[in-house]
Amino acid sequence: MKTYNNLYEKICSLENLRKAYKKARKGKSKRHYVIFFESDLQNNLLNLQKELIGLTYHPGPLKTFVIRDPKTRVISASDFRDRIVHHALCNIIEPIFDKTFIHDSYASRKNKGTHKAIERFDQFKRKITGNGRIVSNSKDNNMVVGYVLKADIKHYFDSVDHEVMLKIIERKIGDKKVLWLIKKILDNHNTKTPGKGMPIGNLTSQIFANVYLNELDNFVKHKLRIKHYIRYLDDFVIFDRNKEKLQVYKKQIVTFLKTIKLELHSEKSTVIPLHKGINFLGFRIFYHHKLLKKSNLRLFRKRLVELEESYICGEISKEKLLEKINGWMEYARQGNTHKLRKNYEKFVKF
Repeated sequence: MKTYNNLYEKICSLENLRKAYKKARKGKSKRHYVIFFESDLQNNLLNLQKELIGLTYHPGPLKTFVIRDPKTRVISASDFRDRIVHHALCNIIEPIFDKTFIHDSYASRKNKGTHKAIERFDQFKRKITGNGRIVSNSKDNNMVVGYVLKADIKHYFDSVDHEVMLKIIERKIGDKKVLWLIKKILDNHNTKTPGKGMPIGNLTSQIFANVYLNELDNFVKHKLRIKHYIRYLDDFVIFDRNKEKLQVYKKQIVTFLKTIKLELHSEKSTVIPLHKGINFLGFRIFYHHKLLKKSNLRLFRKRLVELEESYICGEISKEKLLEKINGWMEYARQGNTHKLRKNYEKFVKF
């Protein structure tokens, strides 16, 4: 396996820090902390570079808040200058790790996302059912042959073990200064258990989440040789025509996860007949149709009100408002939501 060295200079270069700053300010140019940083932009970037080069950089304390979308989650927000460092790091190391990821990992990756994951779900459900072959002697015309292991990693972000994470990263990154910076970022977390957990909200946490669970992906694809597998962050699905085979896979995965100090959520990890519908990425997916979950619709309505208020107050532009609405409309278009989308077209056309 190729190991990468001499990366730290690239991370600390003024050119990379400027790129990182532009990414960190995207969509937030009117926030007070961005305006304050920009009031002395050149010196602030030079001071940040000096701290990084001299290994005197220390992340600021995280600001935490609770959101319900729909489930309750604690989100941690880093200072703006720390977000610049996160982008600077990810600009350099993300392409290195992304090349090692399997095709069917869909979260926080370019040209992936929920839309592609749901498309892949549709492909796999057709493959394992023989394009929708109906169960013989079935009274239900939708009862196709096929099962899905729908699984969820228990308290994933709180359970990530820093020592395990660093060992995984060290297999690709040999630059000691880069490892120092990664450890600084990992340790800057308000956690109940020292040496565990990553803050939901950090860009680095999104990248590290994929790096960590790439171990599971490779176990599933290369050790178990499972073809029909999709993972989106800490949720994954495996398809097969044989229910018992999926139960065996589940036991093997439970055993493997112990080696990286994780466990499946017992209540959310089960084998489900495809004809009963699978909850995945905000939809309940059946063979012949998809239904948008009510909790997702409630969340969108709430966010729409918030977006309108932000637009009226001048915090976001009309273009940004329409971009957000159109993004949700494209997401909803994947399900049977024609009437629903018609109701929101007035916002797109105003």
